[in-house]
Amino acid sequence: MAGALPVLANEGGLSRYLDEIRKFPMLEPAEEFTLAKHWREQGDREAAHRLVTSHLRLVAKIAMGYRGYGLPISEVVSEGNVGLMQAVKRFEPEKGFRLATYAMWWIKAAIQEYILRSWSLVKMGTTANQKKLFFNLRKAKGRISALDEGDLRPEHVTTIAKNLGVPEQDVIDMNRRLSGDTSLNAPLREEGEGEWQDWLVDNSPSQETVLAAEQEGSNRLSALRDALTVLNPRERRIFEARRLADDPITLEDLSGEFGVSRERVRQIEVRAFEKVQDAVKRNIAVREAPQAEARI
Repeated sequence: MAGALPVLANEGGLSRYLDEIRKFPMLEPAEEFTLAKHWREQGDREAAHRLVTSHLRLVAKIAMGYRGYGLPISEVVSEGNVGLMQAVKRFEPEKGFRLATYAMWWIKAAIQEYILRSWSLVKMGTTANQKKLFFNLRKAKGRISALDEGDLRPEHVTTIAKNLGVPEQDVIDMNRRLSGDTSLNAPLREEGEGEWQDWLVDNSPSQETVLAAEQEGSNRLSALRDALTVLNPRERRIFEARRLADDPITLEDLSGEFGVSRERVRQIEVRAFEKVQDAVKRNIAVREAPQAEARI
């Protein structure tokens, strides 16, 4: 599907790329339905290509919302296009909703995964709260006009924590991490007497503690990935959309996607969570057993 797609080579070619993708016509609902049926039932690659190209401007629009993370926009768009192609592969037109509605989740997920992989500040083992803060802190600061560099005011911390539903300390920590490009050698005063690093206290854990925590986090993340394989495609889609997404999809939207009641979606979510939980426990036990034996 990607063979003949326009390519955004670099930031300077953005305008040209946007002009290129605007040449692909938008699809009417009936046309989109027919093309999707041809792709699913006949493997019609030309139909799939038209589905993808007609939604490239959607990818570009979503990608522009992630320009504040210091990564090449060409790579962000490219990752979004990969998410779009995954959506086209899995799209079921019989469910009655448009491809754009379904693809939006896949595009955002692909872009966010790329950003998380690329940023050394945020590792894959972070909590859901940290991921939520990472992707929403800038917007939250903008809404309350807290755009100054450095630590947030206490009242701003309280407001952001309440709005995002996260602990205040998480807001403080993430804000400092995202502002971490300030030089520690910068002078405290204009006279140049003393530097910021002179006032820093090292409260960080030992290297051994950090290594052990990273190893444990890696084991648990790997165990979760393995555990997801116990789910069938519908269970996995609902579990990821409800439990792993930064902005969980509503039961109502998922009920429309799968053509079942909201209560049925909730039941599938609960069953999927229980299956994953059991599988994670088994996987962790298997992974940590050799380490326990080595300590004996």
